[in-house]
Amino acid sequence: MKTAVVSVINDLVTDQRVHKTCTTLHGMGYDVLLVGRVQKSSLPLAPRNYRTHRMKLMAEKGMWFYILFQWRLLWFLLRHKADVYVANDLDTLWPNRFVSRLRRKPLVYDTHEIFTEVPELVNRPFKQKLWRILESRIFPKLTHVMTVNESIAAWYEKRYGVCPKVVRNMPRLNVPPPAMLTRTEAGLPADKAIILMQGAGLNIQRGAEEAVLAMQYLQDAVLLIIGSGDVLPVLKELVKTHQLEEKVIFTGKLPPDELRARTRLADIGLTLDKDTNLNYRYSLPNKIFDYIHAGIPVLASDLPEVKRIVNDYGVGQVTATHDPEKIAEALQQMLHSPMHETWKKNALAAAAELCWEKEEEVIKGIFTSSM
Repeated sequence: MKTAVVSVINDLVTDQRVHKTCTTLHGMGYDVLLVGRVQKSSLPLAPRNYRTHRMKLMAEKGMWFYILFQWRLLWFLLRHKADVYVANDLDTLWPNRFVSRLRRKPLVYDTHEIFTEVPELVNRPFKQKLWRILESRIFPKLTHVMTVNESIAAWYEKRYGVCPKVVRNMPRLNVPPPAMLTRTEAGLPADKAIILMQGAGLNIQRGAEEAVLAMQYLQDAVLLIIGSGDVLPVLKELVKTHQLEEKVIFTGKLPPDELRARTRLADIGLTLDKDTNLNYRYSLPNKIFDYIHAGIPVLASDLPEVKRIVNDYGVGQVTATHDPEKIAEALQQMLHSPMHETWKKNALAAAAELCWEKEEEVIKGIFTSSM
């Protein structure tokens, strides 16, 4: 049995793309070991059909965290031999590149975004330059690269001359449905519309602030925010300042099955990333496919990859504005639109095509033809 060591910087709990990749490799006969880290706020990790390890680090953020993580990951990889190494995103690439070359084993790089163009780096030019230098020295030499959509693949090909294979991050179609949950059991009002914004990275410039402010103009609706991220303190302060405690509900991070159960209770799903940086411009948020598989209509910002999915499959509407009042108007129109049931039916039909079972064929091709 071949062994694959898969690396990611997060705590493994909510990263469904990496989990699905590991499950695909396990199904191909690989002995999979997934390594990440554990944080003080991390949820327990449910049993999986492959091995996992979460490193505990002295720091959880900042420059020292990244330095410490790189060296801890390098030491871990040196102690665990593998037939193939899989690095997820730029912050795991250098240790994997070093060890794969040392052992003369293949390296597969899965870049989930344009890492050097995230807003957290765009506003910190020195740190951005360091990550760009690292990426520019390794990426052109890579042979097996995956990414999440065509726009990002084209950007990397233009920049480095290497065209990644596209594996979109979609839910599995053939999974047991989550346990049935009523709105009352979920702590949600039964007599109001549920507007949902979810995500493992609720960060700046992703439209969450505007979604909260839009609730000032909506009646008979609540905004359900599921997930974590650096913008949460800002959102909670906005709720307090504008006295929206009865209209905005926070759950924090939830295990995948609980997230799926609550997603099904929503009337509309939001994905409102802003076109403020290349990474967001070319993004294709995972939550849009979670909404589609749950059969709920989508209100999305006007970004090329997102717009293509919404319009091609007829699963909702696209908004060109982030003005809270206009977002509220769009939501009001969607909630009362005669198209609402059509959007729901279209979403469930689209799920049969937009699923991991089709996307994972690209992964299988990479690992069977090249390893």
